[in-house]
Amino acid sequence: MVSMRPVAFEGGTAVGVEVELPRTHLVVIKAEHGFLMCGALDVGLLSTRLAAREIVAARAVGVRSIDELLGAPVESLTPAAEARGVRVGMPGSEALRYMT
Repeated sequence: MVSMRPVAFEGGTAVGVEVELPRTHLVVIKAEHGFLMCGALDVGLLSTRLAAREIVAARAVGVRSIDELLGAPVESLTPAAEARGVRVGMPGSEALRYMT
């Protein structure tokens, strides 16, 4: 199953997507200039092989829903997200504010 919904946070609204897959979930919240995603996000790939694209992205692990992603701490992020002010350890809801 795939579900989409608006996600309100301090500073704006984003789009949350949950995809139920066999034995796992993909969860992503897309803001205007970047996105926050579950542990399936390969931050290393975005930061190295796709570095020229300057993708603003952060990852939180151990989440299975949009609400959990909003509350979970950022575990890793791309250099472009760091340049916008996102930091490891901040809650996902705060990280989204830097992606608007």
